[in-house]
Amino acid sequence: MQLIPELQILKKEVNMETRIQSVHFDASVNLISFIEKKVSKLDQYHDGVISAEITLKVVKPETFNNKEANILIKVPQSEPLCSVKVADSFEEAVDVCCDALAKQLLKLKEKIREK
Repeated sequence: MQLIPELQILKKEVNMETRIQSVHFDASVNLISFIEKKVSKLDQYHDGVISAEITLKVVKPETFNNKEANILIKVPQSEPLCSVKVADSFEEAVDVCCDALAKQLLKLKEKIREK
């Protein structure tokens, strides 16, 4: 009787560097973990995401729709991809930014495949 060797599933290491900056306020731990979780998912749309820089700031005057998220994604052999959104909450702004960047990454991937 021959035993089948155990298959090892190798997980791809995530090497994306994430840097979060909050301007004139301290971001909560929950907000930071939410942002890191959302941004790390962008790696599935393009294999070579090097880094992500997230800047959060409150736009004056302090009314509704005054939370701004700016996400800059660096990808090799390409210009950096950027998305800036303003919403009622930072979570919503980051969510919309990530959706926009996912579309940009998919377009970039298609463009690279065509070459």
